Amino acid sequence: MDTMTLVREKYYALRGRLDEATLRLWVAVEANSLGRGGVSTVAKAVGMSRTTIHAGLKALKEGTATSLEEVSVTETKKNDQTRVRAIGGGRKKLTDKDLSLLSDLDSLVAPSTRGDPMSPLRWTCKSTTRLAEELRRKGHTVSPRTICDLLSQMGYSLQSTRKTHEGGKHKDRNAQFEHIAKTVGDYQAAGNPVISVDTKKKENIGDFKNAGQEWQPAGMPEDVRVYDFIDPELGKVAPYGVYDLTNNTGWVNVGIDHDTAEFAVESIRRWWREMGEIAYPDARRLLITADCGGSNGYRVRLWRRELQKFADEQQLTVQVCHFPPGTSKWNKIEHRMFCHITANWRGRPLISREVVVNLIGATTTKAGLRIKAALDENMYQPGIKVSDEELAKLDIERNEFHGEWNYQLNPRESFVTQ
Repeated sequence: MDTMTLVREKYYALRGRLDEATLRLWVAVEANSLGRGGVSTVAKAVGMSRTTIHAGLKALKEGTATSLEEVSVTETKKNDQTRVRAIGGGRKKLTDKDLSLLSDLDSLVAPSTRGDPMSPLRWTCKSTTRLAEELRRKGHTVSPRTICDLLSQMGYSLQSTRKTHEGGKHKDRNAQFEHIAKTVGDYQAAGNPVISVDTKKKENIGDFKNAGQEWQPAGMPEDVRVYDFIDPELGKVAPYGVYDLTNNTGWVNVGIDHDTAEFAVESIRRWWREMGEIAYPDARRLLITADCGGSNGYRVRLWRRELQKFADEQQLTVQVCHFPPGTSKWNKIEHRMFCHITANWRGRPLISREVVVNLIGATTTKAGLRIKAALDENMYQPGIKVSDEELAKLDIERNEFHGEWNYQLNPRESFVTQ
């Protein structure tokens, strides 16, 4: 049984046996015991005003709460919180006096009406002030505060948008997920490395606003620029991440130039030299899981050419499995590494490249995530073309199942770097 249902059952069991003052104290105690969000939960469960619950909490805090035996209806003052009204006494609910209020409010916030291009509140229906104004034009006497309470009773809450629509669904999406899962399992069982790769969002360097909040002395927020125009001297950084699925470790190559396939493979190369070959000294195979697009996309010829160079240098068989189109958020690096980096530097302006590298390298989790980061000051030329002749020289094997997504590049002994 969930918390709201439990509170509601308690309330219905007690409301006929307790007077107004004692019932108010009971709901305050229930709300206090639930901690953060307790007032909203109890208000929604029992249909009581949040203001009434807060009044009870205030009485408990100030020690003015009075037990039922100490209450004398005839002797209490008019404004005393311990006053017990007769049954049916007190102000009537607005919805009891204005029978059409709820239906009119619902017509303004219901999804079908909200999406009507003829509705003037199409983009502003979540504002209680505008809702109150529109309802007053319809003849209702109502305040924004009351609108907030009514919406809560109707099951509405303030919500931001949530990314759930993945676009077109490929018919073999689930089959590709299963193929990736099996391949990852086979590699890990054999002790071979498996990495998830992607480029994190580019970040402006300088005293720019960074989303989130961070503890600061009261009244002393850190000042940042009003506009996010790029600083011509500091520029941007492009953090390319490599996440080791088996060891829960990561590498971030912080580039200062274009996010190209050459940059992506250089990031993998640096991970291998700094972390990979140390963790997997006997490995002869490497599995890379990557998105379908971007600098490591399955259609990018330069990506395959540079991976062939890497395979030749390290004499590694490099196998690649791409996630189906529109499913980039399933990539492990997104919710096992990048999200923690974002949380670590929330609310802090990234004033220099060194700050970015240090904040990434200082990111840890209770689950044991450890990340290394380094600055890549190389320049990467965009728009490099790979000819059909160059592509034909690659030692590439494509899987029978969606060979465009699943392929491996075999090392060529004649290309070993001396």
